[in-house]
Amino acid sequence: MSLALARDPMLPVPYRVTAVRHESADVVTMDLVPLAAPLAQFAPGQFNMVYVFGIGEVPISVSGDPADHGRLVHTVRGVGAVSAAMIKLPPGTVLGLRGPYGTSWPMAAAEGRDVLIVAGGLGIAPLRPAIYRVLAESERYGRITILYGARRPADFLFQPELTEWRARLDVQVALTVDQADRSWHGSVGVVPSAIGRMGLQPDNLLAMICGPEVMMRFSVAALRGIGLADDRIYISMERNMKCALGLCGHCQFGPDFVCRDGAVMRVDHIGARLLAHEV
Repeated sequence: MSLALARDPMLPVPYRVTAVRHESADVVTMDLVPLAAPLAQFAPGQFNMVYVFGIGEVPISVSGDPADHGRLVHTVRGVGAVSAAMIKLPPGTVLGLRGPYGTSWPMAAAEGRDVLIVAGGLGIAPLRPAIYRVLAESERYGRITILYGARRPADFLFQPELTEWRARLDVQVALTVDQADRSWHGSVGVVPSAIGRMGLQPDNLLAMICGPEVMMRFSVAALRGIGLADDRIYISMERNMKCALGLCGHCQFGPDFVCRDGAVMRVDHIGARLLAHEV
């Protein structure tokens, strides 16, 4: 058994921040490299617990390329004490990481199918590894569609990559904003309202969704409206995760624990709870 697999799951591994990219006013993307034996390889959709020494620990989805084994990439919004401290850290800072934890996007189940990736706001970060995978192996999939919404044009993350993806011939990328400005000449409106206008064919479609919970609820309803079955809709839930092992109960969602049974969950398993606002 490798050291990475035998390690105490509660013991952080030191990683050094090697690069920081500012995506927006309150969002940064960090590259991290291990200072000891690295964590086990992550699957698209999994997360790590990231510890800022002296402040605390938060769950952060991996947002990098799963084919890049030399570094881990995390995209963080400063919304609490730990994440607000993280977005101010300079390169050279050492953080503690535990993981990877949780379930992953259904990459194997998606092979041979049309793939729809639906993201809202920061929800593009947990989906980016899946996007890397399907674009690197596009011959394994049918029609690939990415639908991404932001509040304002300046709020889109990973803008250089969005430009690259939109230039490709093997993927359809649709962007929409809630509030347009003079620079914006694209779609205006919330993400769920765009789903019905995209000409999606449900017979061979698999959907992956991540974003604000209200966006995901209405996106699921829109996909049901075009005839997509619940067992081919996957969402990534967000709850207050503390231990990442399903022991503390902070992230309980009905009978499930998001850190252990999610964060990626299939809608036929949790759809009733999601749409009924159950916790």
